[in-house]
Amino acid sequence: MKYLFDSNGNWIAFKISNFIFNTNCNNIAWLPWNDDYVVDLSGNYLGHIYGNRFYKHDSVEYRGFPGYPDYPGYVGHPGFPEYAGYVLPPLGCSDITKEQLNSL
Repeated sequence: MKYLFDSNGNWIAFKISNFIFNTNCNNIAWLPWNDDYVVDLSGNYLGHIYGNRFYKHDSVEYRGFPGYPDYPGYVGHPGFPEYAGYVLPPLGCSDITKEQLNSL
């Protein structure tokens, strides 16, 4: 399990295997190509993972429809991580908010 944060160090999601969950523990996205490219459950681009940070690129190349993910099973609640600290997002990236992810 890996906690994911925005550039301000706020916890916004977590990753288990190739699945992304919001802070309400709902499966919201996945990594179909086993890299850092994240799509929502409908196959639309959601963001990229950089270490323990989750950002959205301002411009991305469409990779095609990734298919549908398997069911990840029940994950329970992961607890609450410590504050991760501030870092500048990569050039051409912006934060994904916790509210955006919790609305999926």
